[in-house]
Amino acid sequence: MRNPRIYQNTPLATGQTITLDDDAFGHAVRVLRLKNDDLITVFNGQSAHEYSAKLTNVSKKSAQMMILDVAEKNVESPLNIHLGQGISRGDRMDFTLQKSVELGVNTITPLFTERCGVKLNKERLAKKVEQWQKIVISACEQSGRCIVPVVNEPVLLTQWLEQQTSALKLNLHPKASHSIMSLPIENQRVRLLVGPEGGLSDDEITLANDADFQDVLLGPRVLRTETAALTAITALQCRYGDLA
Repeated sequence: MRNPRIYQNTPLATGQTITLDDDAFGHAVRVLRLKNDDLITVFNGQSAHEYSAKLTNVSKKSAQMMILDVAEKNVESPLNIHLGQGISRGDRMDFTLQKSVELGVNTITPLFTERCGVKLNKERLAKKVEQWQKIVISACEQSGRCIVPVVNEPVLLTQWLEQQTSALKLNLHPKASHSIMSLPIENQRVRLLVGPEGGLSDDEITLANDADFQDVLLGPRVLRTETAALTAITALQCRYGDLA
């Protein structure tokens, strides 16, 4: 079996014996069915390091790991991307978050927009954010990332637009006159706005433009919201990041 990568949200250091937290235990023992002396790779999302460890004291309800070694592993892109994603229905949002993390996005803020068809009360919203963060962690385990991107609390689009930043601000627009591949970049930070199904309304696009977001084009075809986000992130990584 390939040495699996496991996220453990605790401080890690060589020589320690640490009890796996509930999520790490569920992944390693219940899902992967690992046993005593099986080797795993562990990271905690706090630094560009991963740790080799050996499972011990595995039972039906708990397990421990002995940290054997540590190695630096930095696969982060030099380009920092903050994705403002209009909340989409069903599995589309989950898919967008998972794949955007694989492509190197650093921060994700789910956005309530005029055409957002998702209605959640406070309790269900908290559970949804927790679910999204777990999807992000799983994507890091799979893709080899050690730094875990943050899923911010969902906010209204107007609130997100008001946040102060020095990043290059881009809004995907099917009728824009400039290609995303032709824009100059003044620093290594990008704030990318992607609407939900049906896109942003004309009023929302105007608000984004007033907040210094530049409309950019991805190509001649109309893309679904999840396709648009991932295509834009890939284009940005190709031009300014680590896919060049």
